[in-house]
Amino acid sequence: MKKSFGSKTLIYPTPVWVVAAYDKSGKPNAATVAWGGVCSSKPASVAISLRKSRYTYENIIERKAFTVNVPSADQVKIADYCGIVSGRNEDKFARAEITAVKGDFVEAPYIKEFPMALECKLSSVADIGIHTHLIGEIMDVKVDENMLDKDGLPDIHKINPVIYAPEMQGYYSVGEFLGRAFAIGKEIK
Repeated sequence: MKKSFGSKTLIYPTPVWVVAAYDKSGKPNAATVAWGGVCSSKPASVAISLRKSRYTYENIIERKAFTVNVPSADQVKIADYCGIVSGRNEDKFARAEITAVKGDFVEAPYIKEFPMALECKLSSVADIGIHTHLIGEIMDVKVDENMLDKDGLPDIHKINPVIYAPEMQGYYSVGEFLGRAFAIGKEIK
């Protein structure tokens, strides 16, 4: 028997992404989001959800661009900090000692120290309850070379992204390899 929890934002896992954008004066800002994910393969796109009251929301709407930065487990304190302080009041890049690098494809900074970054052009905006869904077309994906596997692809264990458990308000890292996608299920046939 399953226990009912009602209508809640309870789903596992949610990503821990640090979204970055420039403000009106060109100052970089970063905010941690957990409401996000891939929303289209063609065009390659991600969606994030923010409240309109957030400084990062204003910046993304103003510049029509943002980056999605993926912190590794050893950077969880930085990610958490970026989610609990407003960029209106504090320079998060200076305080967290992270470096803003101007994107090559969009007018948004990415975080040099994080192992993975997506440069996104804002392509769609939709209000959904207390949040606004921001769709970003992925213009480029950047991954540190030391985070690649032997085939030159991003290695999830090297990147070791942080995931979030909403109800417990806890951060976790990635677990063990379970099987190859689109193959392990064939064992049931």
